[in-house]
Amino acid sequence: MHSLQFTAESSSNGVRERDFTVGGVPGVLWSPASGADRAPLVLMGHGGGAHKKHAAMVGRAHLLVTGCGFHVAVIDAPGHGDRPRSAHDEREIAELRKAQAAGEPEAPIVVPYNARLAELAVPEYRATLDALQELPEIGADGPVGYVGIGLGMAIGVPLVAAEPRITAAVFGMMWPDALFEAAKQITVPIEFDLQWDNERIPREAGLALFDAFAAEEKTLHANVGKHFEWPLFEVDSATRFLARHLGGAVTSPA
Repeated sequence: MHSLQFTAESSSNGVRERDFTVGGVPGVLWSPASGADRAPLVLMGHGGGAHKKHAAMVGRAHLLVTGCGFHVAVIDAPGHGDRPRSAHDEREIAELRKAQAAGEPEAPIVVPYNARLAELAVPEYRATLDALQELPEIGADGPVGYVGIGLGMAIGVPLVAAEPRITAAVFGMMWPDALFEAAKQITVPIEFDLQWDNERIPREAGLALFDAFAAEEKTLHANVGKHFEWPLFEVDSATRFLARHLGGAVTSPA
């Protein structure tokens, strides 16, 4: 088992931020700045081309910490953030940029590439969860949630399918081609975001994946708009969803 090593710490606006590594994989943990009470943990997955401290990750984490009192953690996906790109990463990214420039479909490149990243990242997330649950303020028996949009969903669906400690999850905005079999194994409550006019991911494909989840409680949030018009109010909805299922109480941040 890899141990957790904290490498930096800061605090602002009621949120304590600690950089860490687990088995050489860099991550960040956000927690309430005051008190050491036990609280649920939310794991997050960042989007493709982003990193653990992308503005979307920081903003969501602060909302979950200040609004719910949760701990929130994310690690850099392979080839992202502070992790070096492999030759395979460079080839796939070059092919993606070429397709985008030519106006060609992205899915034939993104789907297998993200599936490969998920194969690498799922065991890393599970090792990170092992290490975080050694902390007294999190503990081994507390509830755990997951949030992943885009690449974070490509990693999160197989992760939640494989990890019984995760008891609620929020997903969205990813081609479903490689995710159907894992989705059929997920029985925990799910909130699923879909852009109705998504020009990149066909609506029918997203609806088919939602149908594939085996959860008895699953909620579809379909908003009018294209891929990059995903509404930020869904972050508030995800916060309420996780609070409901992990035991937090949503309050207005100070």
